[in-house]
Amino acid sequence: MNKVKVGKFMIGEGEPLALLAGPCVLEGMDRCLLIGRTIKEICGRLGINYVFKASFDKANRSSYHSFRGPGLKKGLEMLQEIKETLDVPIVTDIHETTQAEPVAKVADILQIPAFLCRQTDLLHAAAQTGRVVNVKKGQFLAPEDMRNVVDKLHECGCEQMLLTERGASFGYHNLVVDMRSLPIMRSLGYPVVFDGTHSVQLPGGNGTTSSGNREYVEYLVRAAAGAGIDALFLEVHDNPEEALSDGANMVYLDKLEGLLTDALAIHKIVHRQA
Repeated sequence: MNKVKVGKFMIGEGEPLALLAGPCVLEGMDRCLLIGRTIKEICGRLGINYVFKASFDKANRSSYHSFRGPGLKKGLEMLQEIKETLDVPIVTDIHETTQAEPVAKVADILQIPAFLCRQTDLLHAAAQTGRVVNVKKGQFLAPEDMRNVVDKLHECGCEQMLLTERGASFGYHNLVVDMRSLPIMRSLGYPVVFDGTHSVQLPGGNGTTSSGNREYVEYLVRAAAGAGIDALFLEVHDNPEEALSDGANMVYLDKLEGLLTDALAIHKIVHRQA
């Protein structure tokens, strides 16, 4: 398996579990720093490598009037401050080819949203930056279809990539996770990430907003750790009821350590780590 270098650590076979986590979207700086600092402390206690996650723009919200975030310029300024203050790597989404270059100046990982995973020009632009590219598998794809995504990135000279499972469409407003997808995608030769919070999302479930089943996150995370993953992706908030995006499927900050403790124990067994 190809290992991926993120900041000062590696993600992949034989490496410690990594966590990509933070609020769905950049809210106030104080709140982002609170969430990020607390997650970093938890990861430090558990020996988990941490990457701060938040979006500067949620371009695929259900409603035109939904909160999208601070935008590119202000968002990158915030992410840069978080990166320097907390001394952690950063992952954030890009939605357009023109965003790749400026975002790569701040983010260590450029994330391709699931709805855009087949956009060749977007993959090309992300690959050209030289940064790690994390591609979320589309809800409409079979796991083996991600080989085409890997091949596209290869054609663009990218060898540093992560592949993320976030559930597949299963009827209206519902997603299901087929745990076979994790070893299937891992067989493509790159580290696999499990998105435990978007996998319980109910897209458009509230009409103009998405809903979710937060109570199932812990079960899916434990199952994914047992299926063999290299990293977890979780959206985390100190008060999800106040979150400006995806609150219904976000993990409570004060519940995170217990969830990670379980996942880490299973991960160590699966990967035979001491």
